[in-house]
Amino acid sequence: MAATGYHSGERAAQALAGETERADHLGRSFRDTVPAVAAEFLAQRQLLVVGAADGAGRMWATALAGEPGFLGVPDERSVRVAAAPHPDDPLRETLRGRAAVPIGTIALEPATRRRMRVNGTARADELGFVLHTEQVFANCPKYIQKRRPVPAAPNSAPTPGPGPARRAAALTTVQRLTVSTADTFFLATADGEGRPDASHRGGNPGFVESLSPTALRWREYPGNGAFMTLGNLEQNPRAGLLLPDWESGGLLLLTGEARTDWADRSVTFELTAAVELPGALPLRWTEPEYSPANPPLG
Repeated sequence: MAATGYHSGERAAQALAGETERADHLGRSFRDTVPAVAAEFLAQRQLLVVGAADGAGRMWATALAGEPGFLGVPDERSVRVAAAPHPDDPLRETLRGRAAVPIGTIALEPATRRRMRVNGTARADELGFVLHTEQVFANCPKYIQKRRPVPAAPNSAPTPGPGPARRAAALTTVQRLTVSTADTFFLATADGEGRPDASHRGGNPGFVESLSPTALRWREYPGNGAFMTLGNLEQNPRAGLLLPDWESGGLLLLTGEARTDWADRSVTFELTAAVELPGALPLRWTEPEYSPANPPLG
């Protein structure tokens, strides 16, 4: 897909939602290079979400974090990421392998509700990877809960390092509670040719329903009108979800398939595998200030 174009799945989703004209307007802001203002934004970020497929073709979303400067823009077609996933992360091999791989990313600043998506092809280097950009654009601030990184207190104990992964084919009772009380998750999808995208979903706690140990559902709130995620799902049902634990730095990664019910514009996700990564991120965050855009539940 060209930087300023939409694929047929996105066009179909836009038409189903009656948002074609709005999507056309937004599409004119898409670029394949990183402008100076975007480079400055990325250089100050501490959180990057990555969506990609593993070696078996399963979609996953994961997160990388660091001090400001761990994201750099050496030129207008490249973003350097100086971080590697948790040792047991399903995307570790994908992002650290020798081959170039398609990925989607979203850089988030929860404190100001700003986000930017950068999609393209990544190749590993000595510190992490370099992303060759193919699609760069900013998103609206809707549904982002305000949070700020919590600096370590003087003389405080060191932040615990990553613990071993916990893997399962279904959610535990505790994990289902994590899902049903979440106010944020991230979603990785790909089009019919396997080009990934990473997106954000937010709402008041309870906006994601845990229907069973292997099924989740959420309602799609009005967004920017591009319908990139739902457009991908029109072509390719494979999807990955990431639920961060903002207090502990843990990550809950889910992979499976998702389908849209256009009657009520909801998405049902059937998971096939879950991976919990304790202490995967070095950052801890404040309690949320919920977005005023969050719709009431029920």
